Amino acid sequence: MEYLDFEEPIKELEDQLLKCQVIGNDSEVDVTEACKNIGDRLVELKKEIYTNLTPWQRVQVSRHPSRPYTLDYINALTQGSFLELHGDRTVKDDKAMIGGLGKIGDQSFMFIGQQKGYNTKTRQYRNFGMANPEGYRKALRLMKSAEKFNVPVLCLVDTPGAYPGLEAEERGQGEAIARNILEMSRLKTPIIVMVIGEGASGGALGIGVGDRIFMLENTWYSVISPESCSSILWRSWEYKEQAAEALKLTAKDMKRQKLIDAIIKEPLGGAHANREAIFDTVRKTICKTYKELQELPSDVLVQERMDKFFAMGVYNE
Repeated sequence: MEYLDFEEPIKELEDQLLKCQVIGNDSEVDVTEACKNIGDRLVELKKEIYTNLTPWQRVQVSRHPSRPYTLDYINALTQGSFLELHGDRTVKDDKAMIGGLGKIGDQSFMFIGQQKGYNTKTRQYRNFGMANPEGYRKALRLMKSAEKFNVPVLCLVDTPGAYPGLEAEERGQGEAIARNILEMSRLKTPIIVMVIGEGASGGALGIGVGDRIFMLENTWYSVISPESCSSILWRSWEYKEQAAEALKLTAKDMKRQKLIDAIIKEPLGGAHANREAIFDTVRKTICKTYKELQELPSDVLVQERMDKFFAMGVYNE
């Protein structure tokens, strides 16, 4: 397992615990009490570190290489029933944007989300989770299909941003994202949005309009990444910690500003520390939320969704 710089004290204690267990297994020495003490100290240390994370540290956790990605959530939620659908019917199939049908229990959902890679080869294949215009147009095509058959939409957001390359701009990156925002605001089927990792700029907004918007505890949602913000303001990446603080990009900041509906608590140590626990929590949240939304008529659903987004950013003296 890989450790972030602020997790080094945790690594040292886990190494001590492992050595203690090895000594107990390889000899007749009773190390039960010693292992218990180290284990208790480890839990306390994790609580201390993870309850006092800075905004920049939460950004680091959201990018942890062991953190579950969109396909991990989809496979865990659907238990093998996921059928991936491909292509925007115009240009090509964008591998950075995943979409398809799957069941959670007995209820079908249209799953849409950005997918990152696990190593150099798959990261290049997935374009580092940065979708092209055809990715957003594929997402819109699948949402329209879901609306036609009255299937709820579940969007899993995890992207460092939409792909900013010249070819993406030539094919209408801005228009594709703007079109998705417009169409999602009036889609006549329930939309649940979850930020499971990075939520950067228009790349996240392109699949980020919904009836309920959730953020996992150690994720971020902002118009720009801390590094890019630092580069613009200070002409250097060295001030990314200050930028992260100023951007107010954490889940708590988003909830305080009423830009999301709720925060999903992660297991101690982050989502990567206990995948099964976070998968179960996400599953329960989705089922509970859909149960609430399915009771609403489509016209009420659309009106409440529009009202929610119209209210964002309104300032009253």
